[in-house]
Amino acid sequence: MISTVAPHLTRRGKIGVPTEPQISIVIPFLDEEGSIEELYAKLTEVLGRVGKPYEILFIDDGSRDRGGALVDALSERDPRVGVIHFRRNFGKAAALDAGFRRARGRILITMDADLQDDPNEIPNFLAKLDEGYDLVSGWKKKRLDPLGKTLPSKFFNRVVSKVSGLKLNDFNCGFKTYRAESVYGLDLYGELHRYIPVLVHWRGFRVAEIPVLHHPRRSGSSKYGIERLVKGFFDLLTVLLITRYRARPLHLFGGVGLAFAALGFACLGYLSVLWLQGHNIGNRPLLLLGVLLVLVGAQLVSVGLLGEMIRNTQIGQRPPYEIRSEISARAAVLPAEPAAPSSVVRATS
Repeated sequence: MISTVAPHLTRRGKIGVPTEPQISIVIPFLDEEGSIEELYAKLTEVLGRVGKPYEILFIDDGSRDRGGALVDALSERDPRVGVIHFRRNFGKAAALDAGFRRARGRILITMDADLQDDPNEIPNFLAKLDEGYDLVSGWKKKRLDPLGKTLPSKFFNRVVSKVSGLKLNDFNCGFKTYRAESVYGLDLYGELHRYIPVLVHWRGFRVAEIPVLHHPRRSGSSKYGIERLVKGFFDLLTVLLITRYRARPLHLFGGVGLAFAALGFACLGYLSVLWLQGHNIGNRPLLLLGVLLVLVGAQLVSVGLLGEMIRNTQIGQRPPYEIRSEISARAAVLPAEPAAPSSVVRATS
């Protein structure tokens, strides 16, 4: 029997034999035209030294600059580059979700496109992963951002570590490496990308952290404002519900309900004592407050959390984003080797 395998050709000539990627780089971006090509060049240099077949997946989260056109051009030039274009901005969690669902590698690496994450750290991530961990998160130990971002981030990291039981210094760092099985089944929406280590840890996977070099931003602008703290608080409640309290929601709902009810009954009890002493309590605002605490407060909290629980069970049925167009990575290739005498390899048996 004769089989023919043709190596993949690019405009620069033969670069290797097509193979399944072992590493998938997932890069969400929004209006980052100033850094796309430099990031691609640095990634290909570093991954060439790593020596494993790879693919690079760019997720265009509704960019309004030339970033979308630049990654399309890269995909035309390099078959290892795949592109996903969202119809509009759906957020980083949705972009990562789309990348995770399409990545083919056994190892996934996520990073930002603004060049603040240094591709030269990739070998360090892979070495830590080889120690038996399933997720390795970056820690921007010397963070080159203004105080308006670093101080809220430190507060956020301490709260999440305390509540979740997972001790990390930097949950917000987008530079992470995963074994593919650790993110299978994750449904990311809202701001849940910040809590991926918590979600993975809760499922029983091993999580570690390494310090990474952090560069100052050279192009683009930060996509996050002070409102991220409010969103982060509500998403933390969601994470607690779908992890710690998913199998026993009554522990959460009951605790909150009892707290509200206890305060309401305390108000009503005080008013009852006054009523027994002959005082008129019908026109006291405290009466209305006590009733509202007992009947309305606990219901509002419970309905809100139940809504998050229902959303968590349904979110996997349809992704929370719309894709305008998509270019799949056509091939992953091994690093270039000395050219064979012929562009076609024939095997006989």
